[in-house]
Formats: sequence, structure tokens, C-alpha cells
Amino acid sequence: MSLHHSEQTHRNLLARLPEVTGRALTDWFHEVDAGPALLRFDERVNWLRAEYNISHGYATAIIHEHDVRRANRAFA
Repeated sequence: MSLHHSEQTHRNLLARLPEVTGRALTDWFHEVDAGPALLRFDERVNWLRAEYNISHGYATAIIHEHDVRRANRAFA
């Protein structure tokens, strides 16, 4: 789970995500789950960027948060 920006920047990106992309974070999680089974973080970020024409920062935030929540479910 490679995060290239601060935790505060990450939270700000997530907060602005619905306004900027027109989709809620949970909608993006569904897209990631339905997308190709790419293993590497950067491959999933690049796929999301190319498929949905969103910026690197937002794609990184979505994939990072998806990974964090998936890991939390696995350990719960």
C-alpha cells in the first residue's frame, strides 16, 4: 500500500472525491472490485486513471483506501 502523499492530503482527496468525480467512494470501490485482477498497487492506480480519466492523486487515494479497508475486513 504505497501512499505518496501525507495522511492529511489523503483525507482531503477522499473528502473532495464525490464533488470532483461525481461518484461516492463506495462506488469507486465497486469499480475496483469489478475491474481487472491486477496485483500491484501502481498497476491498479494506472488502470483506474486510464479507465476513468481521473488524476493520479485521486486514483492513488481510492486504491489506498480500498486496500486499507479490505485489510481491516480481513483482520476483523
